[in-house]
Amino acid sequence: MSRLNLTTQLAVLVPVGTVLIVFDATRWWEAVVLVAGLLVAIIAVVRWARDDLRAIAVPCLALSAAVWVFGVLVSGSSTAFYSVLVVGPLIVPGLRRHRVPAAVALVAFVAAVGAGRLLVTHGDAGWVAFQYVLVPAVVMVFTLGFMFANQAFYALLDELDEAREHEAELAVARERIRFASELHDIQGHTLHVVKLKTALAGKLVRRDAGRAEEELREITALVGDTIKQTKELAYAQRRLNLAGELENAKNLFEAAGIRVRVVREAAVTGPVSELLAQVLRETTTNVLRHAEAALVRITLVEAGITIVNDGATGDDRPELRGLATLRDRLAGAGGELTVARTGGEFVTAAVFPSGVAR
Repeated sequence: MSRLNLTTQLAVLVPVGTVLIVFDATRWWEAVVLVAGLLVAIIAVVRWARDDLRAIAVPCLALSAAVWVFGVLVSGSSTAFYSVLVVGPLIVPGLRRHRVPAAVALVAFVAAVGAGRLLVTHGDAGWVAFQYVLVPAVVMVFTLGFMFANQAFYALLDELDEAREHEAELAVARERIRFASELHDIQGHTLHVVKLKTALAGKLVRRDAGRAEEELREITALVGDTIKQTKELAYAQRRLNLAGELENAKNLFEAAGIRVRVVREAAVTGPVSELLAQVLRETTTNVLRHAEAALVRITLVEAGITIVNDGATGDDRPELRGLATLRDRLAGAGGELTVARTGGEFVTAAVFPSGVAR
C-alpha cells in the first residue's frame, strides 16, 4: 500500500505542480521558488510513504509555508499554496495528539496569509479574496478530510495486520497444546499400563512364571507400539481406532481385576470415532489411576459413548486434565463431553448431534 500510494501520488503531484509553475511563474526567480516548493512536497510524500516524515516535518512545513507567503506577498502567485497543500495534510493527521486543532490552525494560516494579498494589491477585493483566501482554504479543508480518512484506513490495516499476527500465534499455541495432549494420550496411557503390568508380573514371577513372562512380552509389545504411535504423531499420521481402543480397554480392566460390561447399540465410524476413541483411552487411564472400580460399563451408541465405573472415592472429583482438554476438542467438533458423579459412580459421556455424527 505504501508503494501504491507513493506511485499514485507522485504521478499526480509532479505533473500538476509542473503545469502550475509553467503557467503561474512570470519571472525565472519566481519559477525557482515554486520549483523549490514542489521539491519540498515531493520529499515529504516520499518520506511519508516510508513512514519517516516526522523527522523532517517541521522544516518541510516551514519551507512550504514560506513559499505560500512568497507567492502572496511578492510574486502574486495564487497557486503557490500548492506546496503547503501537499505537506500540511501529510503531517497533521499523523500527529499523536491535537490533530483537529492543528488542522484548524493550518486552514486558518492558509486563509490568513491569502488575505494578506489585499494589503499589497489594488485590484478587485472580491476576486482577490476568492482567489487567495476562499479557494486555498476550501481545497485545504477537502485535502485534510481526505488525509484523515486515509490515516484511518491505514490504522485499520495496522489493526488487521496485528490481528493476523495474533491469529498466527494462537494457531501455533493451539497446535502445541494439541500435540502435547496427543503425546499425553500416548505416553501417559502407556506408562500407567506398563506400571500396572509390571506390578502384576512382579507378583506372578514366583507363582506363575509363564504368566509373568507373558505379561513382560505384552509390556515389550506395548512399548514398541507406543514408539510407533509417537512417530506417527510426529509425522501427523496417527489415527485411533475405536474398536481397537475398546478391546484394549477391556483387556486392561480385566488385567487389573475389574469386570467389564460392553454394550454396542450402534456402530460408530468416521472422525467422530477417533474422538470417541480418545475419550475412551483417557477415561481408561483415569479409572486405572484414580478409581477403585470393581465394574466398568461401556455403552456405544451411534453418536456417542458412555463409560461408568463404580470406583468413586472421597468427597471430591479428582482433577482430570486430559478430559478437560478433550472437552474443548469435542466442543470444537460440535460434540459435548460431560463428567459427573452420581453416588459412588463416575459417569463420562461424549455425545455428538446426529447430524455431526453422520
